[in-house]
Amino acid sequence: MKFFIDTADLDEIKEAKGWGVLAGVTTNPSLYMKVGGKLADFEDHMVKIAHLCDGLPVSAESTAKSAEDMIVEGRHLSSLAPNIVVKLPICAESLAATRRLSEEGVRINMTLVFSAPQALLAANAGARYISPFVGRFDDIGEDGIDELSTVIQCIENYSWDKNVDHEVEIITASVRTPNHVTQAALLGADIATVPFGALKKCLAHPLTQQGLERFEADWEKVKGA
Repeated sequence: MKFFIDTADLDEIKEAKGWGVLAGVTTNPSLYMKVGGKLADFEDHMVKIAHLCDGLPVSAESTAKSAEDMIVEGRHLSSLAPNIVVKLPICAESLAATRRLSEEGVRINMTLVFSAPQALLAANAGARYISPFVGRFDDIGEDGIDELSTVIQCIENYSWDKNVDHEVEIITASVRTPNHVTQAALLGADIATVPFGALKKCLAHPLTQQGLERFEADWEKVKGA
């Protein structure tokens, strides 16, 4: 399973990339707002992320409402850098836009997916990536991992179908915990897009820290002998 980082923060992207594990970046309007983003600087910021990622896929989300406007904005966003993927929220308008854009070679990340039927529609429309959300199910007392399992199985069952003649990858989104990452990997999700805070939690374990402290203490004894 590949790791994307879910952020618009350049410093977080640089640090995660420095770990040698980063396979892509996803952004959205909320993440851009969190870093103090301004409308006038949005495109420049996406280009900075794209260049920083050295060809790795970077999802930039369209805020257009109609299919035609999504097509226009999608073409423009994808022209900013060759590794920019256009992110669209699942709806009737975005399905129509995805069909047109995918036929033109524009990669689409269909986001805000919460059901298998939505995922299947996105795949058939031509989406390159499909982003089912996990954590938001947990927020309302439902099992996000169970829903993710259903999406993965449905896409895998029909990925060979003549109507889905392109590669489709499942991006596990709305990841909150290392357990979300573990369960997504066990289910065979292609990608987990993880906020930097959750990514750091994946790296940490109390027994690892305990072991390091013991090794350091023992080495100090060796040095003093």
